[in-house]
Amino acid sequence: MKEQTQHPSSAYARSGVDIKEADRLKSRLPQLIQSTHGPAVLGRMGGFGGLFRLAVDRYRDPVLVSSADGVGTKLKVAFATGRHDTIGEDLVNHCVNDIAVMGATPLFFLDYLASGSLVPEVFEAVLTGLTRGCRNNDCALIGGETAQMPGFYREGEYDINGTIVGITSHGDLLDGGGIRPGDIILGLPSDGLHTNGYALARSILFEKMSLKIGSRIEELEGTLGEELLRVHRSYLAPIRALIESFNKEIRTVRAFAHITGGGLAGNIPRILPQGVGARIFTELWEIPPVFRILQEGGAVDQAEMYQVFNMGIGLVAVVDSSSAHAILKHLERIDSSGIIIGDIVEGESNCRLLASG
Repeated sequence: MKEQTQHPSSAYARSGVDIKEADRLKSRLPQLIQSTHGPAVLGRMGGFGGLFRLAVDRYRDPVLVSSADGVGTKLKVAFATGRHDTIGEDLVNHCVNDIAVMGATPLFFLDYLASGSLVPEVFEAVLTGLTRGCRNNDCALIGGETAQMPGFYREGEYDINGTIVGITSHGDLLDGGGIRPGDIILGLPSDGLHTNGYALARSILFEKMSLKIGSRIEELEGTLGEELLRVHRSYLAPIRALIESFNKEIRTVRAFAHITGGGLAGNIPRILPQGVGARIFTELWEIPPVFRILQEGGAVDQAEMYQVFNMGIGLVAVVDSSSAHAILKHLERIDSSGIIIGDIVEGESNCRLLASG
């Protein structure tokens, strides 16, 4: 029987999936991706799975901590601006924060990128952001999937999500179990909207207010597109610094909460044990201009603003009251910042937003 010669770029390419182009793009990636690798990463790129040697001897009763997420409709802003080099960093930082608040150190990251067809410049820009985010968080990018799905996505659009795995010792897990009445709640500032609330924000800005992606508003630095693409901040450095400095013998820092979808009221209860509640005093920090613009431009009720957006607070730390000011000073020393925004009281395990303290 005569062997058939395959031409993978013919019928399949005409249907919208160009394997040769995908392979050509991937062949240029090894140096970029390997810049995130350390000696724990094994094997070579292109295998069926990523390999990571786990140094379990460094941890007492080691526990793996994992999370998966995306960046939501912030992608629409990237499509509108034509800028794609920040989206990957957003994704990594969001996932890193989700495990760091539990006391975990990031180990490795995997991504999934799907589009109707691969656009080389866009693909490379997204991967540049991914690798930059991984390097900045000392996290190896060890694998992923790039899918071409013609007819499924609009032309020029794509979706991306990621999975992260980290590690900590069982005794070092931060789950909020040590929170008690009298503890103080500290807030660390966000860098804009981060990756939440973009459906409402886009509706207000581009439909109700009839603004354009290149519009300039006096209160904001740069264009509207630049404001909306500000990178989701990674809180790994301040979290690590506080744990290492204040939790050596006793758990002075009780817990952290990453303020994402659901805002302060939706995320703080996730770390509260039974019998205690949180009070947040919203007049204790200055709300960044972008949130005031959204509230006024969309005539959004204040309660909904705090439910949808982070309102300028991207991370919350619950700490022992006697150490709160020392912790704030330590944050300043490491080029971070924080402010007292509330406290812990007896009651239902919820978070109440109050106008004044």
